[in-house]
Amino acid sequence: MSGNLPNTDDVLLQVPDVRCLQSAAETDHPPRILLLYGSNRECSYSRLLTLEAERLLRYFGAETHVFHPMGLPLPDDAPVTHPKVVELRGLVEWSEGQVWCSPERHGAMTGVFKSQVDWIPLNSGAIRPTQGKTLALMQVCGGSQSFNAVNQMRILGRWMRMLTIPNQSSVPKAFLEFDDGGRMKPSAYYDRVVDVMEELMKFTLLTRGNSDYLVDRYSERKESAEELSRRVHQQNL
Repeated sequence: MSGNLPNTDDVLLQVPDVRCLQSAAETDHPPRILLLYGSNRECSYSRLLTLEAERLLRYFGAETHVFHPMGLPLPDDAPVTHPKVVELRGLVEWSEGQVWCSPERHGAMTGVFKSQVDWIPLNSGAIRPTQGKTLALMQVCGGSQSFNAVNQMRILGRWMRMLTIPNQSSVPKAFLEFDDGGRMKPSAYYDRVVDVMEELMKFTLLTRGNSDYLVDRYSERKESAEELSRRVHQQNL
């Protein structure tokens, strides 16, 4: 063990090394971004804001998919083979970054949005399907500007081990911010959406080829080594 770190395992304790980070040029496909929104209303401002974000991401060079939650059952109310669950989980695994957008309802994110996250498994075999992916957060408000939904989603993103970017968007009185064609009007709120999508693209380009290394943890390497040792010893009994 290291002389000054008696509680660590020298074999598993690794000094971060810049040489382990691959160049962004080594990953040549467009960044893959999944967008989720949290309302099934016919006139859904979270959907309109999500579609506005998608237009920006495509302009910045991303490949995008928007998941439409209509028809997604409540968590545990259907088997994981349900077509909407299969679609959602497949898109989560496909993505390298995500955008989450929810209305704020009763001071919180909506159940429609949370149900989507609850269908995403923390583990899929030995893989955490969200771990190391980038995440941008947005919310729409029916009244004055609030940040309850994005704050909750930020906690969720950390729980899902995602790299949540610092910037975020909250659009107050969203019904005033879109025209009759469903496009967002020019405003400081629109400029913030541009900022957030631009930042998401930069963070995704920077981290997507290195996400496994960036979220590789000493405690989990130690746990895996101990599990392997126990399994080997059991086989020798």
